[in-house]
Amino acid sequence: MKNIYSNIYSFNKKVLKKTIKSLNRGNLVGLPTETVYGLAGNAYSKKAVKGIYKLKRRPKKNPLIVHYYDIAQASKDVILNKNFFKLHKKFCPGPITFVLKKTKSSKIVSSATSNLNTVAIRFPNHKIIKTILKLLDFPLAMPSANLSSKLSPVNAVDVFENFKKNLKIIIDGGQSKIGIESTVVDLTKKLKILRPGIIDSEEIKKVLKVNLSKKGSKIKSPGMLKKHYSPGIPIILGRKPKNSSHAYIVFGKKFKNIYNYFNLSKKADLKEAASNLYKTMRRIKKKGFKKIFVAKIPNFGPGVAINDRLTRASR
Repeated sequence: MKNIYSNIYSFNKKVLKKTIKSLNRGNLVGLPTETVYGLAGNAYSKKAVKGIYKLKRRPKKNPLIVHYYDIAQASKDVILNKNFFKLHKKFCPGPITFVLKKTKSSKIVSSATSNLNTVAIRFPNHKIIKTILKLLDFPLAMPSANLSSKLSPVNAVDVFENFKKNLKIIIDGGQSKIGIESTVVDLTKKLKILRPGIIDSEEIKKVLKVNLSKKGSKIKSPGMLKKHYSPGIPIILGRKPKNSSHAYIVFGKKFKNIYNYFNLSKKADLKEAASNLYKTMRRIKKKGFKKIFVAKIPNFGPGVAINDRLTRASR
């Protein structure tokens, strides 16, 4: 398909140079990751961090995830511990975010962490973002490239539709493979999943060989606000629509191919369902449906993350 968007670029050496230059100046860039597309800016720059919050209309109490190329880069800003090293070895680079204590010498702008003494960090696993991070002298604060509380983007056009020409550079890295945001695990005191993702709690417990806390936590990372991931139309969980004017998100083989039925995975594959979730909700909205009803999704493995997103989107 021909690219008709003047600020969406295919990735090459010329675009890489242009992107690095823009980020060094404190500007923001739309970048692909394996989870969802991010709105990236220099985590050490007050201008960039302020720009992220302003463009997203993001509450200041909601901290950003800071993205790094490697451990050496991250060790300047956070205090690494044994649980971090165990999980990093197993899952990184990949769709997992760690909340760790901030070092006294960290250059991360305090507003990026909502003035907390902790930082949420991640090592993304997408060729484009890894190439960019390797060439920078700073990490990237990079929340989802969406308006606050709305659906995260899973391709470059989604990012454009969110911000139009307010972003000068959006790099097209194809469809995000995973399609939902990273798992967030708090490693500071009592180990806790702050946001479920494609890496589930059982996998994490298996690596750490400890139980995870279920106690409530203050907002230490993205994905903890009650209202989030909204497609902009009402979502009703666990019920079937009474007429065909409403969309029905389903899962598994038993559902028929009807025009208002949208199957996240006919194979009943929860990973496939997760990767299809946001693009399905966007598609429904674009087709003009006024409400989305959702069939029951199994609540284990990636299903926990899917149900978390749907529950927050329905509020």
